[in-house]
Formats: sequence, C-alpha cells, structure tokens
Amino acid sequence: MLPRGRPRALGAALLLLLLLVVGFFLFGRDPEYGLGTTATLDGDPYGSRNRSTSSLQLLLPPKCEVMLHVAIVCAGYNSSREIITLMKSVLFYRKNPLHLHLITDAVARNILETLFRTWMVPAVVVSFYDAEELKPLVSWIPNKHYSGLYGLMKLVLPSVLPLSLARVIVLDTDVTFSSDIMELWALFGHFSDKQVVGLVENQSDWYLGNLWKNHRPWPALGRGFNTGVILLWLDRLQQIGWEQMWKLTAKRELLTLTATSLADQDIFNAVIKEHPELVHPLPCVWNVQLSDHTLAERCYLEAADLKVIHWNSPKKLRVKNKHAEFFRDLHLTFLGFDGKLLCRELFGCPNQFPPGVEQLQQALAQLDEEEPCFEFRQQQLTVHRVHITFLSHQPPPPRPHDVTLVAQLSMDRLQMLEALCRHWRGPMSLALYLTDAEAQQFLRFVETSPVLSARKDVAYHVVYRDGPLYPVNQLRNVALAQALTPYVFLSDIDFLPAYSLYDYLRASIEQLALGRRQRKAALVVPAFETLHYRFSFPNSKAELLTLLDAGSLHTFRYHEWPQGHASTDYTRWREAQAPYRVQWSADYEPYVVVPRDCPRYDPRFVGFGWNKVAHIIELDAQEYEFLVLPEAFSIHLPHAPSLDISRFRSSPTYRDCLQALKEEFHQDLSRRYGSAALKYLTALQQSRSRA
Repeated sequence: MLPRGRPRALGAALLLLLLLVVGFFLFGRDPEYGLGTTATLDGDPYGSRNRSTSSLQLLLPPKCEVMLHVAIVCAGYNSSREIITLMKSVLFYRKNPLHLHLITDAVARNILETLFRTWMVPAVVVSFYDAEELKPLVSWIPNKHYSGLYGLMKLVLPSVLPLSLARVIVLDTDVTFSSDIMELWALFGHFSDKQVVGLVENQSDWYLGNLWKNHRPWPALGRGFNTGVILLWLDRLQQIGWEQMWKLTAKRELLTLTATSLADQDIFNAVIKEHPELVHPLPCVWNVQLSDHTLAERCYLEAADLKVIHWNSPKKLRVKNKHAEFFRDLHLTFLGFDGKLLCRELFGCPNQFPPGVEQLQQALAQLDEEEPCFEFRQQQLTVHRVHITFLSHQPPPPRPHDVTLVAQLSMDRLQMLEALCRHWRGPMSLALYLTDAEAQQFLRFVETSPVLSARKDVAYHVVYRDGPLYPVNQLRNVALAQALTPYVFLSDIDFLPAYSLYDYLRASIEQLALGRRQRKAALVVPAFETLHYRFSFPNSKAELLTLLDAGSLHTFRYHEWPQGHASTDYTRWREAQAPYRVQWSADYEPYVVVPRDCPRYDPRFVGFGWNKVAHIIELDAQEYEFLVLPEAFSIHLPHAPSLDISRFRSSPTYRDCLQALKEEFHQDLSRRYGSAALKYLTALQQSRSRA
C-alpha cells in the first residue's frame, strides 16, 4: 500500500530538515566547494576531474531514463539489517529506477526476498545470486578480515553479473548515503578510455605501513584505495582480462604475505599498484571512512556536502572519532525512519510498480472512507513490510516430535519475553508488530538482556506497523510460516506455559503416534489465569489445583467469556489421567498444538475479537479432533487492556464491524465446505439471539 496522508508527508519533511541542519552545522563552512573536494588527502593531482556540484549536474541524464545498477554482497543476519538502512538512505534521495544485484547466502536471501516482496517499493528490481557458488572462486585466498570469504567476492563480480550489464556501483552494507546515487553513477562519465574502476583514496595510513612496528601491508599506490564504494566498468574489465590479472597478482603477493588483511581491498590495491592507469580516483566525499585510524577529517572539514558515510571499523557506530556523533545521528535517522514513506512513486516515470501493487491501489480506491467499517477494510488490504529472523538465529536440529511455540506481540508486551524464555525451553517463533524506531529499541533490549541474548533458538520476525488496527492474525501467520519443527504450540504472549510443558508435549506427540498414523489432531493445552501481578507459579498439576481451589487461579476468562474454553471440560481435566477427546462448540478458542502445516489464521480478523475462534472453526471443518492433555497447562498473566479491546468494549460500531466479518467468514465457509458448514452458521445465529 502506498503511503498516504499528511502525517507521513510531514515526517518526510522533518527528516529532510534534520539532514539539512546537520549538514549546515558540520559541513556548511564553504558553500562554494561542492564536489570540488580533493580526490586525495595530500593534494589533488587529478585537477579537472574534481568538479563542482553545479557542473556535475549538467552531466546528469533526465530522471527515469537510466536504470542504476547496484551490487552488494550480503551474508547473515547482521548484514541483512545493515543493508536495509543503506537502502533507506539510497531510496530517500534517489530519482532514478534501481536494479539491485544481491550476492547472498541462504540466510540473507530468505530475509531479503521476503522484505523486498512485502516492501513493494516502486521502480526497484532485485536479482539474487548464490554466494555458495562463488566461494570456490575465492576460497584459495587466505583472509584475516572478519568478513571471511564474503569479503573477497567483489573480485569476481565481473564474471558473475550478466554479460549485458556494462557498469555497476558496488557498495558495502555499512555505508550511508546523504545524496542522490545518480550523482555517483554520473562519475562514470569522467572515466578515461583506459579506466575500469572508480575508487576513493583510503583515508588512513594503513597502506603506508607505519601504524605500528613490523606492520607489513599489501602493496598500494600511495595511501591506496578503499573498496567500500566502487564504480566498476564491467565490459572493460572483461576486455582487459580482469580475472587472470587479479589472480596472478594475488598469487604472487601470497608468496611473501600470509593472507589478506582487508580482503578484496588488498588485492584491488595490489593490481592498481602495478596498473595505475586502470583506476579513476573519486572525490573523497563519496566514501568518508570512519575507521579507527581515519584521516577523513581532512576531507569533510573542507567539503560543502558529504555524499557517502562509511562505517568501516569493526566497531561500526561505536567507533571513536571526534565528529562521530554527527555522523551517527545521520545514520540513526535512517535507522529509525519509516520505510513505508519510501514507497513513493517516481513521478513522471512509466509503470514501475512491483507485482500486485496496482491491483492493491485499485482495491483501496474502491473503499468508501465514510463507510463505518472502513478501517477494517483498509487494514485487511494492507501489505505489511516483514523482516523475518530479525536477529541471529540457530535453527533447532531436526527431531521428529519437536514443537515450536508460536506467538505475536507488540512493544507493550516486550517485558513478557524473559519470563517466557525461562518457562519454555524449546524453539520459539515470535512475530513483533513494531515501528522502525521500535525495532531498534527491541534490538537493544535483547542485546542487553542476559536471558534473551543467550537464547539463539528464538526467531524474532518484525512486522512493521501500518494502519490503525492490530493485524493479529497476519502476525500469527508470519510466525507460523517461519516455524521449523514438525509441530507448533499456538499460544499468546501473555501466557506462561508450565515449566515442563515443552518436554511433556514432545512426549505426548510420540505416545499418541500422531506422525505415524497421519492423525489430524489438535492437542488442547488448558488455559488458566491469575488476577495477581505477584504470584508463585505452580510446578505441577497438583500445585495448580491447590491454587485453583484457593481462588488464586481461575479457568481462563470464566467470568467474561466462559464459552471460549468451556468445551475443554475443566471438571473432567481435574481427574484425567489420559488425553480425552472433546467436541467443538460455538466460540471455542483453546490453545492447541498442531502440525506445522495446519490451516493458517484468517487475516480478515484484525483488532480484537474472534481471531482464534475462526481458526478453531477451520480446524474442526477440516476434521481435526480435539484432544485435551491431562498434565498440560498455561497461565495468563494480568496486564493493562490493549487499545483494540478498549475500542471493542466502548464502540458499538466496532462490534458491528466484527459481526459483519463473522458473517462474511461463514459465507466463505459455506462456499468451501458446503452443508458441513451449516452447524457453524447455526451456532452463530444462536449466539446472536442470546446476545
């Protein structure tokens, strides 16, 4: 869904104002300098190649006429987060269509394919290349750099990218743009006939070899060049035999040097040292390097505007630098910026929408904003940007009876996570409904929590906020789709399972032989609640029954919504020694353990009401049998009511809209299941008559 409304436009305007203010205070000393910034830190031997911003503008082609190609190597969870901030900064300023060429491992591809498919940014094409296929091409090179083999893959891009592609901008994931990337692309027009690569000089003394005693870097031309931002003229590289050239140079240098220290950058510099005519030095503002030993101050103190900030220290944003706070603020602005605001059209350009966007726009345009249920209809059509496995994750080893706890939450339930991790020892798949800024707060929350940071078997999936109603079932479906075990425990974040529940569920699945018999069963975990914020959690069923009899615990929502769990038959559960079967009844919504390929939740149910009920109806319609487990239990903890439940309680219109959704759901059931769905419609009508 494309952004609409004045608040988002105001947000974009405020961001632009912030960027202008930061730029004025830090870089506004010489408004005439523009791109005339020197290409080297010790002078400018390239003279006329350094042009002012105004003269460069004359070289820019009209927008829409040029598709800019950008290649990025990205592997793992952290780099997948970095690339999003990079892309936000690029998209904020860009005026041209983009084609991203992403060289990824399986983890990054899974994350980024989902992200870009759900981001739905106009005029952006994404192509993926398998990094596993590139590893044999560079694995013979010893590399001390923390990037490992991925840090060497830029060397082989000319042989990997399509032959039809003549030029490409190559970026590290840890750069932030503060200008239109078209200006960088336009610098291809400054290349001589022999130049094949554009680079900014390295802004430290690394290649001079004087940083410490016995420091022996790879050979370089002067201070050498940094490869965080590269312009590659691909067809020219093919013509000069680039692959053979860099391999011969690397093999020769490795006879005396044990390994590369700065990955591909060392080899690029060794080649340039031998063939200086191949490099086109770029103005230093296109790669302001914030390393530990940076000399970048010589560049940015004289520049009117910086173009690209490069966090090329292993410390990233924690690097110590006299002006690091200014650069950090710029980066953090994009880190917390609402990515939905970047889904704007490039006005005046031809059709540029990703698949499905135009149909979505048409459906939204047909909605009547004066209709009482407009918010519900709009929320159902909203495509949320999704970042799966937001943090590092270690998938559980394959086990035939394993169970993943599946739940969803928003920022106001974050405090439940530590307790949940203490209670549930197995894998979890959790969907979080957050803004971009809240996602960063969540990241810091996990990193600073000893409990959460130690749990690598918890997969967190960020669904970015968009719209007035909580998309509860869409969140559940995201978490459910990312579960990796054969079975899932469909729970809610405000429930704490029994300490032994994970082991008990796996044992129950094995004893019931659910997998071998292809038995369609939903194992019911009885739900209880406490009204006390401080209470001693029971360690067994016997202790729970004692608390229940003492009035410290109750069956879940017995006083507000008894029909929701009545079919569980708590009286029978007290004495049960073996699983027992119960029948579906109207409004039944237990918490269940089911196979991972179970029916998905109905996404039309947003906000409060009937979201689980509809799912249980779907299970019953597909002939799942409900088996109550005699030793299982989960306890709901008290919390402030959500905004959606408050609206449900106070607004007749809200309740009327929910009723309309129920009726539409039953109509769909009738179409899919025929006469078998009649009992659900009858139950709904009886429920309405009682109300």
